[in-house]
Amino acid sequence: MLDIKLLRDDPERIKKGIASKNIDPKIVDEILLADRKRRELLEEAENLRAQRNKLAKLGKETPEAKELKERFKLVEQELKKSEKEFQDFMLQLPNLPASDVEVGKDESENKVIRKWGEPAHFDFSPKDYLEIGENLDIIDVKRASKVSGARFGYLKGEAALLEFALVNLALETLVKEGFVPVVPPVLIKKEVMGGMGYLEHGGEEDMYVFDKDRLVLVGTSEQSLGPMHMDELLEEGKLPLRYVGFSTCFRREAGSYGKDTKGILRVHQFDKIEMFSFTKPEVSDREHEYLLAMEEKMVQLLELPYQVVKMCTGDLGTPAARKYDIECWIPSEKRYRETHSTSTCTDFQARRLNIRYQSSIINHQSSIQFVHTLNGTALAIGRTIIAILENYQQKDGSVLVPKALQKYTGFSKISSKK
Repeated sequence: MLDIKLLRDDPERIKKGIASKNIDPKIVDEILLADRKRRELLEEAENLRAQRNKLAKLGKETPEAKELKERFKLVEQELKKSEKEFQDFMLQLPNLPASDVEVGKDESENKVIRKWGEPAHFDFSPKDYLEIGENLDIIDVKRASKVSGARFGYLKGEAALLEFALVNLALETLVKEGFVPVVPPVLIKKEVMGGMGYLEHGGEEDMYVFDKDRLVLVGTSEQSLGPMHMDELLEEGKLPLRYVGFSTCFRREAGSYGKDTKGILRVHQFDKIEMFSFTKPEVSDREHEYLLAMEEKMVQLLELPYQVVKMCTGDLGTPAARKYDIECWIPSEKRYRETHSTSTCTDFQARRLNIRYQSSIINHQSSIQFVHTLNGTALAIGRTIIAILENYQQKDGSVLVPKALQKYTGFSKISSKK
């Protein structure tokens, strides 16, 4: 949620910012109109209350007092309705893009800012990960389809062990950095998901929502990590608070009809390790670069070639002010595919969830401010396994295990059992 003072003071800036995210700027005028109506009703209610209290001191129920009471009741009802209308409008506003984010209409205008590692070169025709996985009997989408339908898969044998090796690598690396490990709930209240800013502008269409229970399955661990401190006043000295969460995630993949329908790249259920930070506003940009550095560290430990991409305004989600993607090289497709992302959401989510901290005392005064929230993928398990299988495949059909994982797997190669 944006600060209403920003809209009142500089509506044109807000219009320009949300238009660059492909949101109709007319909503700003509607919000300002609703805000004006709300404030007028609030002022009238306060005046009526003062008049009523003044008459009440006389101790008599006069016709004038009765009339004031009825009028106050009506104005209160109107104010309640107006407050809801105003809040509903405010929740439709996305976060503003950061000043360093380039304006663009969609992902086609994102910018590659750097690359690391050389794409693998083979003296044979490389197979895709699904063929490799099926030949090694470590990925099974056919039986998963029989059991669960499309966009599901079984990880078996060495692939299952690879998953836990990746989890251990991420946790060991990030705990040393001071991240607190968390296994969060995968079902959260619908209003809490709304507080994270993911329900508006079609977001709910990609979620599994249980209306009977008012619960939603998370699509990423950050959605249950962010609300951990809702309605709390955090200690400044403990910031930044950094968490690393592991959970299974769920997405309908709405709008992806015909995209990556085979295999385990784009599925309804996947496991993920996510970083989340609560920090002070003045250091949040630095924290964003730090989360990106942690992501790059993870991919470099696995020795996977990748590129870092900075999103343009039109490819930012509702809560994000700035976002980077890491895309790993996929030999069978001869292109990079997204495996990681990291976003700063500034104080957008904190305002919705009421997460604040008390700043240092200066000149005998202190102030209470909203924290900034940031998230970043440590490892998306399925997509990382895909990148490993493709980049480490051998001519005989086997797959080498990255050195960083071998102490967790206990094996250095995955070979056919035939």
